[in-house]
Amino acid sequence: MATQLQDGAPVKEQRVNSERVLLWILLIVYIFNFIDRQVVNILAEPIKRDLDLSDTQLGLLTGLAFALFYAILGVPIARYADKPHSNRVGLISISLLLWSAMTAVSGLATNFTQLLLARVGVGVGEAGCTPAAHSLISDMVPRERRASAIAFYGLGIPIGGLLGMVIGGQLNDLFGWRTAFFVVGAPGIFLSALVWLVLRDPRVSHAARTLRAATPAVPQINARAALKEVLSSKAFVQLAIGAGLIAFLAYGKGVWVAILFMRNHGLSPGETGLWLGLSGGIAGFIGTWAGGYLADRFGKHNPRHLLTAPVVGIILAAPLLFLGYCADNWVTALALLFIPGIANMLYWGPTYSVAQRLVRPHARAMATAIMVFAQNLIGLGLGPLLFGMLSDALKPIAGPDSVRWVLYGAAWLGVLPAFFFWRASLRLKADLDPE
Repeated sequence: MATQLQDGAPVKEQRVNSERVLLWILLIVYIFNFIDRQVVNILAEPIKRDLDLSDTQLGLLTGLAFALFYAILGVPIARYADKPHSNRVGLISISLLLWSAMTAVSGLATNFTQLLLARVGVGVGEAGCTPAAHSLISDMVPRERRASAIAFYGLGIPIGGLLGMVIGGQLNDLFGWRTAFFVVGAPGIFLSALVWLVLRDPRVSHAARTLRAATPAVPQINARAALKEVLSSKAFVQLAIGAGLIAFLAYGKGVWVAILFMRNHGLSPGETGLWLGLSGGIAGFIGTWAGGYLADRFGKHNPRHLLTAPVVGIILAAPLLFLGYCADNWVTALALLFIPGIANMLYWGPTYSVAQRLVRPHARAMATAIMVFAQNLIGLGLGPLLFGMLSDALKPIAGPDSVRWVLYGAAWLGVLPAFFFWRASLRLKADLDPE
């Protein structure tokens, strides 16, 4: 990073909290966010055997226990992040410390209740990350590059998912699921200190404080007014419904595809984590990056095309997913699931960047919190749980193929989010804030 001086003053690139440094550190934080969130997926089957759990209980552990607190607490935390004097970097650092510690504590659980409470703790910690991170990015990155910047941050999902699956699976095979929780949780505790020491929220800089002191105070809206502003946009509501549905299916499939590979294809947790982690991680990386790139490139000419790639990709993914779940050979299944893995992640950067543009700056964190609420309470909270309940209900009929039958339906339901993204795209020209 450049450090030259120009006319006796530091150039923009010299600031510690430059755009590039901010994005890279936030990406690393989000990678750990998803490692700690997703590692339980690859550990679900050995945990089930060790603690004698049902598929419904697995659904609670991998979904609702985390998502309920994550989604609900995200709204008040977002209100704090939207306040002009809040320190969003401090919020992210404390959140990272909490969720990492609770991930490590998960390895001490000896029964379902203890593990459930530990996963609740992870959800409480992670609630403070994404709304504050998106608000920081929107303040630091110009509009014309914002979809790509938010998509770059979103690369933490596939990278973290990949590492969580691979590392968690390998550690389970070598040392057991308890050790896997210890190992993936501990590094985040040290990373939280790095975030605190390196990043600076531009709101709390000396220059920002001086400017605020010299500027007449702008009236701040309360939480109800911010929520009303966010939900007054019909495009935002359609976007949130689409994002919630795609998350419902993605989180449900994420847990139960791993179980399918172990139960029906006979792979060990380590083998499943390695192959599904690599395939899903690489596909998700490509899809997340491409979604942001395509939105920035084509959306600047016509706002409607900010969401064109997600709509097309989601529709094309459905038949390939169905064929992948039908396959009797795990190698064939893995190959068929790769393209849908790309297509179903095209939505992430465009969705969250559009959400930031549909509201004024004082409600940006709230907009992200509502999107996170929809994606996690509906998606992560209900997806794995309902998939598990359906699997239990179908066992008398389908036997060991009950998980496969659930996934068949999930493949075709995948076209529903495309409809809501398409409807949202029709309103973007009228609803987007021109800034």
